[in-house]
Amino acid sequence: MFLRRRFYLLLSVVIVIIGTGYWFSPLFIIGQVLLCLFTILVISEILVLYIKGGITSSRHCSDRFSNGDDNEIRLSIESSYPFTVQLDITDEIPAIFQRRDILFHTQAHPAARENITYRLRPVRRGVYSFGYIRVFVTTRIGCVERRFTCGKPQDVKVYPSFQMLHRYELLAISNRLTDLGIKRIRRVGHNTEFEQIKDYVQGDDFRTINWKASARTNQLKVNVYQDERSQQVFNIIDKGRVMQQSFRGMTLFDYAINASLVLSYVAMRREDKAGLCTFSNKVDTFIPAQRSPGHMQTLLESLYRQETDFGETDFSELVSNMKHHVTKRSLFILYTNFNGLITMQRQLSFLKQLSNQHRLLVVFFEDSELKDYLSTSPTNTEEYYQHVIAEKFAYEQRLIVSKLKQQGILSLFTTPENLSIDIINKYLEIKTVFS
Repeated sequence: MFLRRRFYLLLSVVIVIIGTGYWFSPLFIIGQVLLCLFTILVISEILVLYIKGGITSSRHCSDRFSNGDDNEIRLSIESSYPFTVQLDITDEIPAIFQRRDILFHTQAHPAARENITYRLRPVRRGVYSFGYIRVFVTTRIGCVERRFTCGKPQDVKVYPSFQMLHRYELLAISNRLTDLGIKRIRRVGHNTEFEQIKDYVQGDDFRTINWKASARTNQLKVNVYQDERSQQVFNIIDKGRVMQQSFRGMTLFDYAINASLVLSYVAMRREDKAGLCTFSNKVDTFIPAQRSPGHMQTLLESLYRQETDFGETDFSELVSNMKHHVTKRSLFILYTNFNGLITMQRQLSFLKQLSNQHRLLVVFFEDSELKDYLSTSPTNTEEYYQHVIAEKFAYEQRLIVSKLKQQGILSLFTTPENLSIDIINKYLEIKTVFS
């Protein structure tokens, strides 16, 4: 049982009236009467709250949350009181969210169920623990409230952004991928992978006629081509300290994980094989490229377990391991970040080795905060110096793109929030150009 603010206000009024009665005697009698009425009122409310009924509540949410997305939690409250009661509801959410606004005020009507919905956006993978649901009940008198402890503790796993996968799947079914920013890329020329020989029908391209097959059968035959399939696409994620920078509370490493999961899904839908590699000072995760039915779940579970460190990245270890594990020419998508041109040049020889053996796309990140700062106008000498330094850093990032292009290495320079869209567009572009 808890005493509410109204209890102390009313009691203070009664005390003031009784105290004033020492100077004006009629008020003393009035104060005593009010004290008796106040006592009866409080006792009545206590009896009503503890005898007449109760409250039950439960939490409904998915057993898996999507990292970086809004996840819905629904609280269901049911009252067995024969009258309307006032409720204050607190859900004990995981402490990592650091939110103090999960407090809801509502009414519960007799024999009616109330539903409350709110959303949480995690920015880290792992296990999140919910506590109990605390429901504080009071009547219209509002002097006393009763606390009910409902529900039960619940653990929820936060996985890489599978909600984004669902959005892509639904839009792909309805042919509306352009709503997410996926470009329609027009294919120039012919598809390059041979599929079959078939009889010529009116409308077929005469340039695809197979004259040898036509001569053997005395009937015109044409070659049928299709998109090149079963290419290997590897998402290679840098786990070093350069990927620990945060954007909107989520690290670049987690943005790369979400993008690699979506890209793997898109690649497998286009009949390519998707693989995964994560590394820092050594390669600690390698999943061969496959397209089996349960492969997406394998990738999801592996990405969920990834943990970051603050060590220096060893690209030489990456080159030697990939040379040993991947013998077929594949598409490597390397998610990393460069603090400056010198940092990139230290790794350039290793990037060239990967590019010579495979088709390499280097993905690194544009600093959105730096971009916003450069859009402001300096007002004093110190800010002018800061702008010069910021512009030099931004110029070096653009120069990195140019240096990689000179070495024949593909690159993608993008912001974290646009990473998933941009990487899919780049993948479709590469598949179109090099098919």
